[in-house]
Amino acid sequence: MGDTKFREFNFAEGELLLVNKPYHWTSFDVVVKIRNSFKPLKLKVGHAGTLDPLATGLLVICTGKMTKQIDNFQAQEKEYTGTFVLGATTPSYDLETEVDQTFDISHLNNETITEACKLFLGDIEQFPPAHSAVKVNGERLYEKARRGEDVELKSRKVSITEFEITRIELPEVDFRVVCSKGTYIRSLVFDFGKALNSGAYLSKLRRTRSGDFKVDDAFEVMELVNHIRGLKDKEEPALK
Repeated sequence: MGDTKFREFNFAEGELLLVNKPYHWTSFDVVVKIRNSFKPLKLKVGHAGTLDPLATGLLVICTGKMTKQIDNFQAQEKEYTGTFVLGATTPSYDLETEVDQTFDISHLNNETITEACKLFLGDIEQFPPAHSAVKVNGERLYEKARRGEDVELKSRKVSITEFEITRIELPEVDFRVVCSKGTYIRSLVFDFGKALNSGAYLSKLRRTRSGDFKVDDAFEVMELVNHIRGLKDKEEPALK
């Protein structure tokens, strides 16, 4: 976006805003922070695709009448970069929970790791993590998992367009993935570990693109909030 990030907005009529979600924030935290910056003006604000609290990167935010387009934006192809650790698993498939199993990785080398990516290209079936926001009977799976309850998982079909390894320094591996809506990268990593006769868990994740929108063009949360507050202080028509 460059300087066009700071153009005049018409939030009530509807704006699409790109935000870089911080580490440990939920996607809803970002929405609430932006929504509160409009007060006392009441505006609809929503996001087009959840990011886990431990993930960072692009969150597409819609305001006003643009919220009617959320489903369209949510359906777009996504790109992620990240890091996973081979030789261990966690119940949440990431760093939210402690390691529960360890595995030998002496049989692994750069070639076997790189070649395994091909197994996941195209349409695949995957199970969401038990620690996920998927709803079952109106309740999030992670709420059941955190209470120690058994969770019945149902597989879903997703599509992986690109999957490449960008760095190998065992036990850490960096990767880049281009995938369809609804893909759980944590599940992809877990299944990748199983394919190598080893365990794996996600240690870092960043959404770099959603459709044609890129994180390089995104606002930092407080950068956007302060800009909105500045517009309000000047009583610019765009906020009325």
